[in-house]
Amino acid sequence: MLRTLLSPRLIGLHLLTIGVLVAFILLGRWQLGVFEESGRPRAAADPAPVPAATLAPLAAQIKGEAVGRRVTAEGEYDAARQLLVADRRPDVDAPGGNVSRDDGYWVLTPVRLDDGTLVPVVRGWVLRSDDPAVAAVPPGRVAVTGRLQPQQGTDSVQRRADRLPAGQVQTVSTGELVNLWSGQKVRTGFVVAQPPSGTLTQVRVSPPATEGTLTWRNLAYAANWWIFAGFAVFMWFHFVRDAVRTDRDRDQDRGKSPEMALEG
Repeated sequence: MLRTLLSPRLIGLHLLTIGVLVAFILLGRWQLGVFEESGRPRAAADPAPVPAATLAPLAAQIKGEAVGRRVTAEGEYDAARQLLVADRRPDVDAPGGNVSRDDGYWVLTPVRLDDGTLVPVVRGWVLRSDDPAVAAVPPGRVAVTGRLQPQQGTDSVQRRADRLPAGQVQTVSTGELVNLWSGQKVRTGFVVAQPPSGTLTQVRVSPPATEGTLTWRNLAYAANWWIFAGFAVFMWFHFVRDAVRTDRDRDQDRGKSPEMALEG
């Protein structure tokens, strides 16, 4: 049997089968990778900035497709209503990112639009609340460009927020800001300034993304390639089995005595 398996004709069959198996398995893995990649979120088109007031309504939720959109807020910073959002980690890979791993603060300053409404703007990140960049609010009229984000919840952090010093909040919640900035019309959500204000560190925010659509056809292609690999093994087995049987029968015929051969 070993002599048959190592014969030149079967060695060629072994090598051919191995090559086919490797190719079919790799093709199947490639199609599977295409299928998995199709289900991942993809970056959506990033259109030109629009006025924040068009996407950040009053007393209503921001629409899902508006999250991450680039917007502009033109008006004046209301420095008297500036807040610090506590327990915020730095984005160390952002441009100008601080290498410190300690929690710091988002600097939240509202911009008063021409219609009198307030748009909360995260001007950037600082490590210490007494950083001079916190008080360096740009005076006069500004045109802030950034990405729109939805308001954050407060239920899970309410107890901790109660222990914060004056001028600090735990999250950027529109409902909480309406209470803190009493008598003001506050637009829902907030804008993360890009670039940051002054020497503040950039707060990273992702552009809008669309959900991927699984391409089941590629999964079927992957299964087909692996089925072909299994069929190649099946055919190899049958060819080898037939060759072994043929050689065994030939050896048995050669080993018969003349009398036995005549009787056969």
